[in-house]
Amino acid sequence: MQTRKKILSLLIKLLIGVGSFFIIYVRLKSDFTSEKLDLLYASTFSLIGVICFAASILLIPINWGIEAYKWKLITAPIQWVSYKTATKSVYSGVCLGNLAPGRATEFLAKIIFFKIENRPKITVLHFVGGMFQLSITIISGFIALLFMLNNFGSDSLWMTYVTSSIGIVLLTLLILSIYKINPLLNFISKKISKQSQVEDFNYKFLASSLIKLFGFSALRYSVFFCQFVLLLLIFHRDISFVIFPEIALYFLITTTIPMISVLEAAIRAAVALVVFKDSGISNSALALSSLLIWLVNIIVPSIFGYIILLRQNFNFKLFKTKK
Repeated sequence: MQTRKKILSLLIKLLIGVGSFFIIYVRLKSDFTSEKLDLLYASTFSLIGVICFAASILLIPINWGIEAYKWKLITAPIQWVSYKTATKSVYSGVCLGNLAPGRATEFLAKIIFFKIENRPKITVLHFVGGMFQLSITIISGFIALLFMLNNFGSDSLWMTYVTSSIGIVLLTLLILSIYKINPLLNFISKKISKQSQVEDFNYKFLASSLIKLFGFSALRYSVFFCQFVLLLLIFHRDISFVIFPEIALYFLITTTIPMISVLEAAIRAAVALVVFKDSGISNSALALSSLLIWLVNIIVPSIFGYIILLRQNFNFKLFKTKK
């Protein structure tokens, strides 16, 4: 049964990938003319284009620096680590997260910066912590959906229903995780470590911590938002506030649909071509912008994460506690 589920999950993700390539082909087959390619080249290497790209690159340490602070904050009740260590942990996680669908392997690198006996609980906190960022993306996407409902045709309504349903489920999981954090931490920790004698831990989300986690998640979301606007400006100079709900919807969809790392760029490009189809921005500009936002926020940090992992004594016995 478990094997069938894994095969079915993989097939769904592959179908999404194949469908994405088909959408890209259909939308771009008439867009990449020599004239338009010349315009894209001129836009990219113009003064404004270089400034916008440089600004988006400069936002990388701010983006992941905020995430490192959140990581330090949420793990502090179990083990205090310096901001430098938290930053190394986060960048390493970005790198190793590329190895599996849905970035499921990200935690494997993040937890090696913590004591072995704390790693099971830190693993749980990795997934709970990610829900805070996800909640901001979902809430912003829902607000965008309210603004854009009238713009969807009958052929696109399925996407709004599926995305909304997944979003509601994920928000419910976050609320349950916050209220039931102790049973969750203790139960999963024992399962992961395979040690029934693991001591129970009393973890509590203080109101001040929740405010900080949600607040910094919202701040980080705004950094993502600014980066995407900057990258769109490279290829399309006439950007108005009207496009903001579409950006929020784009983030919502790309966050909630399942992806395989090797197909992620194609899926993101396909989603952009669907969401921004009436924005007046050319399909080639949309495809390139969605590719760049992925390169800027995943590939570049992954390079730093890889360097950190090379210098770290990586131990695959992640949960083996001392006897």
